[in-house]
Amino acid sequence: MTRLLNFFLCFVLVSAGTFAQEQENATVKMGHTNTNKFRQLYDEFATPNAYRTASGAPGHAYYQQQADYKMDIVLDDKNTKLSGFETITYTNNSPDELKYLWLQLEQNMRAKDSKSPLIESSSTESIMFPRTFIGNYLQEPFDGGFNIEKVEDTNGKPLKYMINRTMMRVELPKPMKTGDKFSFNVQWWYNINDHVIKRDRSGYEYFPKDGNRAYVIAQFFPRMAVYNDVEGWQNFQFWGDEEFALPFGNYEVNITVPSDHILDATGVLTNRKEVYSKTMMERYEMAKKSYEEPVLVVTQEEAEMAEKGFSNETRTWKLKAENVRDFAFASSRKFILDMMAVKIGNKDVMAVSMYPKEGNPLWEDWSTKAVASTLKTYSKMTFDYPYHKAISVHAKNQGMEYPMICWNPGRPKEDGTYSNRVRYSMLGVIIHEIGHNFFPMIVNTDERQWAWMDEGINSFLEYLAQLEFGETYPDALAPGHDIYPADRGPAKLIVPYMSDNQDRIAPIMSKPMNAYQLADNAYSKPAAALNILREIVMGHELFDYAFKEFANRWKFKHPTPEDFFRTMEDASAIDLDWFWRGWFYTTDWVDIGVKEVKKYYVSSEPNADMKAIMKDRGIKRRQLRPLVYLVEEGSEEFKSAMKDQDPSEVVTVKEYLMDNFTAEERQNIKAPKYFYNVTFEKPGGLVMPIIVEFTYADGTKKTVTYPAQIWRFNDNEVSKAIASDKEIISIAIDPNEETADVDTSNNTWPREFQQSEFERFKQQVKG
Repeated sequence: MTRLLNFFLCFVLVSAGTFAQEQENATVKMGHTNTNKFRQLYDEFATPNAYRTASGAPGHAYYQQQADYKMDIVLDDKNTKLSGFETITYTNNSPDELKYLWLQLEQNMRAKDSKSPLIESSSTESIMFPRTFIGNYLQEPFDGGFNIEKVEDTNGKPLKYMINRTMMRVELPKPMKTGDKFSFNVQWWYNINDHVIKRDRSGYEYFPKDGNRAYVIAQFFPRMAVYNDVEGWQNFQFWGDEEFALPFGNYEVNITVPSDHILDATGVLTNRKEVYSKTMMERYEMAKKSYEEPVLVVTQEEAEMAEKGFSNETRTWKLKAENVRDFAFASSRKFILDMMAVKIGNKDVMAVSMYPKEGNPLWEDWSTKAVASTLKTYSKMTFDYPYHKAISVHAKNQGMEYPMICWNPGRPKEDGTYSNRVRYSMLGVIIHEIGHNFFPMIVNTDERQWAWMDEGINSFLEYLAQLEFGETYPDALAPGHDIYPADRGPAKLIVPYMSDNQDRIAPIMSKPMNAYQLADNAYSKPAAALNILREIVMGHELFDYAFKEFANRWKFKHPTPEDFFRTMEDASAIDLDWFWRGWFYTTDWVDIGVKEVKKYYVSSEPNADMKAIMKDRGIKRRQLRPLVYLVEEGSEEFKSAMKDQDPSEVVTVKEYLMDNFTAEERQNIKAPKYFYNVTFEKPGGLVMPIIVEFTYADGTKKTVTYPAQIWRFNDNEVSKAIASDKEIISIAIDPNEETADVDTSNNTWPREFQQSEFERFKQQVKG
């Protein structure tokens, strides 16, 4: 120590004398940027203001616009054409004056001149299915874009407008001031696409055996864009991968379809007695009182009769919806319809399913039950589901969500049999899409920019809902399974993605169209992150309270990522900036290991460290005060020290105890026999809690979780001194795979040989 101090002082004096000369010859480093992973997120976050507070809650000046719609829609089944006339009433609740309005025209991505295909890299394939070859090279591109026939005020006076791909700007006759309302009409039509061909979110499926179509119709009308305090008009173009950003409003929609169709949609069906038969009404009343099993309102036999009819007459279904951000509907003469009631809070909600015979028996057995179970789980984690129904509609190769209604896949073979994989897949998608009623249909996030805020949060809740569904309906589980086999949520499931080629991974905080692997980036990784946050970092009680606070603060409002991050911290008193930065703003991965373990015993004899100090300072043994020494197992001094002795029997300890503690106090003192120094390393970039399982010689185990803050001063390695009354024979990090550790080969001491996946594959091939 003395020599080090003298060297340091000498270095300072020499440096001072030559500082001016060095400045002329080289740039001197005077400090460094704060790269500590526990620094606050002030640089990444927007500045709090009157609209959005630093706590993550809406501010006292928070506002949101409103867009109300009255629509008359006609579905032309023979010509696969949809036409509509809508009146939009827009309310300016912002403090800003508006000169024009922006509307979204998502159908234009299917226009003949759409630029969406042009931004995707493609190459000529040497082997193709005939259908693919014909679609790529022989057929004219499908023209499914909007045909805008009129844009006028409510007096019939034309309004000036401009269409830029998937956005339409409507010029206002005069600027809208705060509180102003403006109503205008839009008349339009478009050709409906076959959604099966390109797995589109909306369109029809054609059934060649009976010549019918099943329609799932969404993004079907010109819709108002969002105007808010964050970026003014959110008028990003729709390229196809992203989803939507929409304002809330009230809807009155009349939908005219063939008279033999069964239809349901967003909102309350106001003319049920006109469109339902007497038998259907009786069954509907039964369904409102059935809480255990769905009631068939339209049977398979009745649907099979209807699909032969092809009526030339029409029927209009009338619906009203309040405070929703969108509207969608499904219609077909092939639909079977079943319903059951589910108690949510102090009211009943109808769980509904619509499906063709091709979905049975799978859909009749499980779809509506999955809807009901999901509503219960999500309501428990957030708020009571506020709408009166939730509908699951069968659509091949499709999974998509809208207020009160969603499309879901899952089809048995023609003989009615299906695998466990098909059943689990169907149930998983239904749970996921019904869950979207909460995120983003009510907690109204901007899907066009932050896909993780609806998909990731929803995938996390989906995992919890799947577990509860398996507990409620164990008959849905495959033989030998006592838990639903979730494909997202548990930390270990995200390891292959996080350990993949970094050139093909983007941070979670990326726009959907810029994410290399959207499913992992927006669904799986955020779900795993939130599950880790709940299970490891915060615990259920703190996480659930804060998460529910976020959901209730922002239901029927427009939150940003910062609002979520801030609320989770505000309601829990846990600083999570390190977690958000690592998991959401970087592509770092988790890798924590045991670098070294040293075992020590207690001695009164000076150890090597003390002897070095004595030699350096010229200290004699007689000059030393009584000290306690730890000697490392296997060292020279260890050989002469007493092994396995009771520390309280060591001379210096014993004397101190006798002089400073009463007999009663000495009896209560615990005397650990073993002392360890465990060094943990972190080759991975993500800081995480260290979950350590200690196994003792007597076969018992103990798990200790060291908080992530243990890494705050050293991002590479940290040590823990451990005193134990039992001998530790093994140490394992993250024994239950709860942190998404990408390399477990360094997770144990003594080091365990772990065969790589490739080696295991070779062994299987040999076998």
